[in-house]
Amino acid sequence: MSIKHRIEASNSTLHRSFNNSYRPITTICSGDSVQYSTIDVEMGYNEKDGRRREFSSREQEDFWGHPLIGPVFIEGAKAGMTLEVKINQIVPSWYGWNCAAGKTNWHNEQLGISEKEQVRLEWLIDYETGVATCERNGRSFSVPVRPFMGVMANAPGESGTYSTIPPRYCGGNLDCKELVKGSTLYLPIAVDGALFSVGDGHAAQGDGEVSGQAIECPMDLVDLTFTVREDMRLRMPRANTPSGWVTFGLDEDLNKATVAALEEMLSLIQEVHGVSKEEATALASVAVDLRITQIVNQIKGVHAVLPHGFLR
Repeated sequence: MSIKHRIEASNSTLHRSFNNSYRPITTICSGDSVQYSTIDVEMGYNEKDGRRREFSSREQEDFWGHPLIGPVFIEGAKAGMTLEVKINQIVPSWYGWNCAAGKTNWHNEQLGISEKEQVRLEWLIDYETGVATCERNGRSFSVPVRPFMGVMANAPGESGTYSTIPPRYCGGNLDCKELVKGSTLYLPIAVDGALFSVGDGHAAQGDGEVSGQAIECPMDLVDLTFTVREDMRLRMPRANTPSGWVTFGLDEDLNKATVAALEEMLSLIQEVHGVSKEEATALASVAVDLRITQIVNQIKGVHAVLPHGFLR
């Protein structure tokens, strides 16, 4: 019988790095669900009355990282298997922000805005109407709310402590806006128990995440169901989303990331349709979209999308 667990953000449940030796905060069974609440990327939560609650990482890292809840140990998960993560619900809180310029990094250097004064947009999020709004110099801007989690990850198999910024083969800071409610993410399991963590809520984002942030926001509810899949052996994350099947490529070189995403999609088409790689490539050319997931997380991301029902 499956069980629904609840985990709140607290100083005892948060960490800001990956390490497969971190103590699990709880143990669940395959088929169980977990309901989370997450904080903002600045390690806090703003109350509507103006008060702010600050949090800290139990691992006391001496470098910046996304505040993540976890890790969660899943019974029966073994290295080499796949963790199926079904996204049942994602409800953002009432506020968020993003910024641009005022910081030296490769994309700001290319755009010539590293030395410019930083622009910070403060967003009010209305989940009921599905709109986020901000005021800037007497003008109002709005975007549709399409919430997703920027970071969903199993622990890496390699020993040591790792940054949450670059995405990896076992998941992490994928920042893929397709991973909305109704999606299922498949993550390679690198260590026994999987050791899954989640955080970095986004209310809305464009492909590329070109300023370095989406609308960064806390989440009042993140409802996930976990299933251990012994029948799937993946090299990279894969997802079944409302938009279609999604495969990922990750590399410092955008060309190599593109090829990696395409290779994974070709493998999927070969599996589903029983065709050769050459035939899959020809079919992909008329059915698959290649999109830049993000360019701002040290490792660049590309995702390939095969829309549902397009290739029959």
